[in-house]
Amino acid sequence: MALAIVIERFIALRPSVISSADLTDTILLKTKNKKLDVAELKTWETSSALGFVLSQGLKYAHEKPDCKEDELVAALENAGRICIAAMEKHLSTLGTIASVAPLLGLLGTVVGMIEIFGSQGAGAIAANPAQLAHGISIALYNTAAGLGVAIPSLIFWRYFRNRVDAYVSQLEQASFRLVTTIRIAQN
Repeated sequence: MALAIVIERFIALRPSVISSADLTDTILLKTKNKKLDVAELKTWETSSALGFVLSQGLKYAHEKPDCKEDELVAALENAGRICIAAMEKHLSTLGTIASVAPLLGLLGTVVGMIEIFGSQGAGAIAANPAQLAHGISIALYNTAAGLGVAIPSLIFWRYFRNRVDAYVSQLEQASFRLVTTIRIAQN
């Protein structure tokens, strides 16, 4: 499951899916020169997360030309929340796998150890050291398996969290620039 999430997140969080090159500058230039086209807005809206956020702000400003700056910012924030939710999809599941996998491995080890020592208990005439060592090694494989899942899951969870945080920062900066450009263009 962790591997499937990692592959899916690598595909979903590609830079081209979040923002296309020079999109912000193109949108800001057209906004400044008041050369916005409805067809372009629709194209930007579906081209990337950044395009979606900025086009939502532009639509709001077009529908309500006398809107206050805080209303425009709220419209951009709402669009941003939609994109952030999409970018964070499955990350909590990956974090849960990273947290739970070592515990499941440890549980397997404990159950295995109980089983080994239970079989060596009161009814046994003499403990067989080879059988005991084999049982302990099998029990420890559970711990290794849990850690083998948890460590990469945690690494990728942190990687994707940082990637999402960087994208969110990029969306915020572009939104701020758009608000400033719209205000200048309206005056």
